[in-house]
Amino acid sequence: MKTFTAVIEKDLDTKLYVGYIPGFVGAHSQGETLDELQENLREVIEMLLEKQAII
Repeated sequence: MKTFTAVIEKDLDTKLYVGYIPGFVGAHSQGETLDELQENLREVIEMLLEKQAII
């Protein structure tokens, strides 16, 4: 299992958590809760890694 570090902020206007993985182009997402954001980021990373494996 690979571990990634996310930078997370809370958007005060939308009340959503937004996060991205530094150095991983395209790895960003948002969620209403930290758990939702974590799951969304996990899905994005999985899709990006699958795409890289195909190329």
